[in-house]
Amino acid sequence: MNTLLVPAKRLWLRLRLNEVGPLLSLSACGFFAWAFIALADEVREGETHALDSRLLLALRDPQNPANPLGPSWLEESARDITGLGGYAILTLLTLATVTYLLMAGKRGAALLVVVAIVGGTLISTGLKLGFERPRPDLVPHATRVYTASFPSGHAMMSAITYLTLGALLARVERSRRVSAFIMGLAIAMTLLVGMSRVYLGVHWPSDVVAGWSVGAAWAALCWFVALQLQRGGQVEKPGEASPPADAKPE
Repeated sequence: MNTLLVPAKRLWLRLRLNEVGPLLSLSACGFFAWAFIALADEVREGETHALDSRLLLALRDPQNPANPLGPSWLEESARDITGLGGYAILTLLTLATVTYLLMAGKRGAALLVVVAIVGGTLISTGLKLGFERPRPDLVPHATRVYTASFPSGHAMMSAITYLTLGALLARVERSRRVSAFIMGLAIAMTLLVGMSRVYLGVHWPSDVVAGWSVGAAWAALCWFVALQLQRGGQVEKPGEASPPADAKPE
């Protein structure tokens, strides 16, 4: 009897998750979008400048603002971590993931990843051009910068890339413990990249929070779309693969 109840319980839980998943993803999209809009309004009015300045200076040596607090290895580590949110690293990671998905026959999932990352890049560029907020000038920058400050492109693209890929991997993983680890790692990577931008003095804290917010909103929206496409069969369900392009019919 117990052997029959366990599969039934797992099936019921999977059905419940399939029902709750779209609602949670859409709710997350709405919440993070609202958070970004509210913060952007405060930034436009200059309401965040005082707090931004205090937080930025709090991470610097009062006697020499050119030096971040902590040992020299911490600053070097921050540069390494911030590189994980750079366009070169994220592009290579995306290409590797898309290549793997295509080789595994998951063409729908591969297309979804491309749309999520490319769409997020266009949104980030558009927002930067729209706000044109200057970079912090209170402390010297510990790494090179080329674009406007708001929102943080590193924070936003890290949220989009790592959360999207993390959710994709967690979705195909059967173990809840492993799925939780994957999503926890994706969130940790996103947070570390954003915090490194403030520590290095190249972004106001509000830039990073805005980048996290809009990035999470876009990732949640893409995941909502993915769940709807899975229901319609346009995107492969967990464990399901399309036949490889070079497969020969029997």
